[in-house]
Amino acid sequence: MVSVVILAAGAGTRMKSETPKVLHTLCGRSMVALSIDQALKLSDDIHIVLFHQAERIEQHLSEEFQSLVGQKIFFHTQDYVNFPGTGGALRGISTKYNRILVLNSDMPLIQAQSLQILIKNPHQIVMSVLFLDDPNGYGRVILDSHQSENAQNRVLRIVEQKDASREELAIKSVNAGVYIFDKEVLTRYLPLLENNNVQKEYYLTDVIALARKDEVEIAALKADAQEYMGVNTKAHLAQAQEILLEHLRFAAMENGVIMDMPHTIYLEPGVEFRGECRIENGVRLSGKCIIESSHIKAHSIIESSVIIKSDIGPMAHIRPNSKITNTHIGNFVEVKASSLEGVKAGHLSYLGDSEIKNGTNIGAGVITCNYDGKSKHKTFIGENVFVGSDTQLVAPLKIESNVLIAAGSSIVKDIPQGALAISRQRQSNKLGFFYKFFNKGQENA
Repeated sequence: MVSVVILAAGAGTRMKSETPKVLHTLCGRSMVALSIDQALKLSDDIHIVLFHQAERIEQHLSEEFQSLVGQKIFFHTQDYVNFPGTGGALRGISTKYNRILVLNSDMPLIQAQSLQILIKNPHQIVMSVLFLDDPNGYGRVILDSHQSENAQNRVLRIVEQKDASREELAIKSVNAGVYIFDKEVLTRYLPLLENNNVQKEYYLTDVIALARKDEVEIAALKADAQEYMGVNTKAHLAQAQEILLEHLRFAAMENGVIMDMPHTIYLEPGVEFRGECRIENGVRLSGKCIIESSHIKAHSIIESSVIIKSDIGPMAHIRPNSKITNTHIGNFVEVKASSLEGVKAGHLSYLGDSEIKNGTNIGAGVITCNYDGKSKHKTFIGENVFVGSDTQLVAPLKIESNVLIAAGSSIVKDIPQGALAISRQRQSNKLGFFYKFFNKGQENA
C-alpha cells in the first residue's frame, strides 16, 4: 500500500485571482478534488498540505468528501514562515504506509492508472520526468546522459529553473513533479535540507541530490506531457478542461451516446448515461445527472437532474433536483426542482417546485408562481389537465385530474376534478378610444 501527500499550499499568483489556485475548476470539479479523486483509487491514507487560504480549501474539501475527512483524508498546515517550499511541506507528516506518493494539486489530469506504474517501481526514490522541446518553467532533471529519453535510473540532481545555469537551462529533461519515496528516505534527508537558493525555500528536489551523494538509486520514469500538465494560469486551466472534456465525451460515445458536433458539448464527471441517448450541439450537462434513453436538443442546459425517456429542448433549461420522465420539454421552457411524468410543455414556460402527472399539457407562457418573497411553495397538477396559454398558477396550489384552465387565467385557488377554471376579466371594446387618446380625428386615420 501507499500513502499519498498532495501539495496544495501555494498562493498561485499567476492565476490572478482571489480564489485559491487549487479551487479553480475543470468540468465542475476543483483541481484539488480531482487529485483526491485519483488518490482515493490508490490509497486510504491521503494527506493534504495547505497554507494559502487553508481554511477555505479545507472547508471546500470537507463538503466535497464529507465522511472521508478524518478517516482517509487528513489536513496539514505548512509552517511556511520557518520552512517554506516543497521540502518544508513534508516536514512533520506522519503517514500510515512506508511508500509515499507525492502529488501536486495543480496537476488535475493525472490518472490513477499512470500513477500505479510509479508505485510498482521498487526503487527507494522514483520520479516522473518529461522530455520537452520547450522546457521553460520547469525544474531541469540532470541525468548521466540527458541526451537520451531512455536514460533511466541515473538521476544526478534536479535544478530549479530560477537557480539553473545557462547550460542547465538548455536541458530538455524536466521534473514532472510527482515522486515516490520510501519513508526512511524522507526521514533521513528532510532534516538536512537547506534554503541556500534564490527563493530561500526548502526544495523537495534537494532530497534527490542528497540521496544521490549517498549512492541511493533513483528511478526516473518518463511521463506523458499532456497528463502531467501543470495548471498555473487561466489559459492553462482552459486547455486542461478541454482535454478532460475530450476524455469525457469519448467515454460517453464509447458507451453508446450519439453526439452531434461533440466538441461543442459540455459535460461533467457526475453525468451518467443509460441506454441510447442523443446529445445535440451546444448542450451543457452539469452536476450529478442521469440521462436515460433521451434526446437532449441543441443549446439546452441540464443541471443535477434525472431525464428518462424524454426529449428536451432546443434551448431548454432544466435546473437542479428535477425528474422528467416520458415528457416533451420544448424550446425556452425552464423547469426547476420539479417532477414531470408524461407531460407536454411545448414552449415559453416556467415550471418551478411542481409535480405534474401523466397526460397534462402546459400551454405557452404558463408560469408557476412559486415564490411569495419569503418562501417557495409547491404546485401539484394531476392527470389530463389542460393549462391554457399565458396562465399564472399561484402556489401553493392543487389542481386535480381532468381539469381545463382557460388561457390567460390567474389561478389562486385549488381546482376540483373535472372542472373548468376561468379567472380573467370579461373583454370590453371602447369604440373610438384610440383617436381620443391620441387626440386625432378619425377622418385623419
